[in-house]
Amino acid sequence: MLTQVVAGPYTIRGISVGGVYTSLHVPELDVLFDVGIPFRSAAGAHTLLLSHGHVDHSGALGSMLGIRALHGIKRPLRVVMPSEIVDPVTRTLAATAEMQRWPLDIEAIGANPGDVVDLGKGLAVRAFRTFHPVPSLGYQLFRKVKKLRPELAGVPREELLARREAGEEITEDTVHDELAYATDTLVQVLDHEPSILKSRVLVLESTFLDSRKSIEHARAGCHIHLDEILERADRFENQHLVLMHVSQLYRPEDVPRILDTRVPAELRAKIIPFAPARGEWPG
Repeated sequence: MLTQVVAGPYTIRGISVGGVYTSLHVPELDVLFDVGIPFRSAAGAHTLLLSHGHVDHSGALGSMLGIRALHGIKRPLRVVMPSEIVDPVTRTLAATAEMQRWPLDIEAIGANPGDVVDLGKGLAVRAFRTFHPVPSLGYQLFRKVKKLRPELAGVPREELLARREAGEEITEDTVHDELAYATDTLVQVLDHEPSILKSRVLVLESTFLDSRKSIEHARAGCHIHLDEILERADRFENQHLVLMHVSQLYRPEDVPRILDTRVPAELRAKIIPFAPARGEWPG
């Protein structure tokens, strides 16, 4: 039922069908992106990054919390979400908990564009604006790494230790942009947030892939058409571009065939379609 792809050092597991449900788990980062459908193998994730409140991306939060309780996970799920929806999400969970007669607690973190949340172990996430009819965010995960100052390259280890003991700062912080996630958005997100085009992995929606739906149709729903990605083909510096949230208008086996036909070779080499290798869309 779950689709799984490997993009560099990261495994991306889950389900994404445009307008139906999206939920992606990256175990190496211990994060879950959206929760439109629950699956037990992701229940242990420490952090959920919620893009927006539409039910195909958020509607299974209560079910996921129930699975966590069933597995005996006591720590509250940390949920980073647009600040505007913290109260509605909290109220919805309170009503669901009343019906279930079991607490469904979360650590709710409301975020605004530009906010940074420390996830621990050197990992942090920055929220950025996406373009949808309701409050929505994308997320860019990055690591802060200590690196020897360039001018000290080649200095013997004993001297470096002596300088550090004397109080000199011999390292500097460097930022590694690891993975960015943008869904349910107009393509303008790529113009307003060019840094996500440099993340090692970019997980990006591409709801429509060919002339069966026009760019105008995609924009009317605040979604991205493959044609708009092709217009920006030379801007993607990512090592891997995972295209997800594909419309059920297409059969899963259509997706790589369309990409092979329509995408220039250099960009196609980076693209990983997030679709089942065979069969139907899940559900």
